[in-house]
Amino acid sequence: MRAGARLALYGGGLAVAFAAAFAASAAIIPSDAVAAWGGQAEMGAHDGHGEESEAVSAGQALKGLSLEAQGYALSPIDGPPAVGVEGVLSFQIQTVSGEPVMEYAVAHEKELHLIVVRSDGAEFRHVHPVRDEVTGTWSVPWTWNAAGTYRVYADFTPATDGAEGITLTRAIDIGGSFAPVSTEARRVAEVDGFTVTLDGDLVAGGSGELTVSVERAGEPVTSLEPYLGAFGHLVALREGDLAYLHVHAMGDDPTPGDTAGPEVAFMAEAPTAGRYLLYFDFQVDGQVHTAEFVIDAGHGDGAPSDHGDGH
Repeated sequence: MRAGARLALYGGGLAVAFAAAFAASAAIIPSDAVAAWGGQAEMGAHDGHGEESEAVSAGQALKGLSLEAQGYALSPIDGPPAVGVEGVLSFQIQTVSGEPVMEYAVAHEKELHLIVVRSDGAEFRHVHPVRDEVTGTWSVPWTWNAAGTYRVYADFTPATDGAEGITLTRAIDIGGSFAPVSTEARRVAEVDGFTVTLDGDLVAGGSGELTVSVERAGEPVTSLEPYLGAFGHLVALREGDLAYLHVHAMGDDPTPGDTAGPEVAFMAEAPTAGRYLLYFDFQVDGQVHTAEFVIDAGHGDGAPSDHGDGH
């Protein structure tokens, strides 16, 4: 039995303006975050000098904030028009000239990973759409469960030599009554009969070790199964702009028939102090479950952490 873990890291791209698309969710997105999107709308427009160089450098280090990167663009998102309406979520990955991309490399057992999350961190979903081989359009059956502004992330690797993974993103508004969820710090998640606990700290400007442990009925779970070529996947987003952290798995890659648990460990880098939203996907008995956490990154100067009972 192997206790190693490997992260399917979703990230890529530079910052881009989302101020207009996120106007509807201003109640939960700080004005300084909106200003940052506007200030970074043109990739590479700053020369890195003066007072803004630090902010620009931080923005360039973040992932998952751009609708265009490395010669690829995410088309507008088509989907059901309202909450509760069954339909299809669809889009294309295009070249900058507007041609649909038809060839992809396989990464973590899929050509493309789709992550959708509401701007307050709720309604997280990680799914795998199907590509039409004639039109290049990706689609997946879809129903919106709640109103709000959503971020749609398409994570893929181009089918070119030496290509690295790219994450492109757009926003989509779903009308209706919107009640943002609380993002109070929490390190314990109850999901589908499992108790999942997060230990460790994020440190602004540095790396920190995070360990996720899984229990069921008070007993450690040692039957975590490989899912998309890994024992567990951790997505970490910065509250406000939903930028990705750099997260790296610790341990060995799984091979067919391996199991792991109860712990899965990661190294994570937080670009700034503040609150972060974490989503841990794991598989047991052929079923995928998602545990959600909220933790704070400190400055590494002995400031109080968010440790507590996790409830």
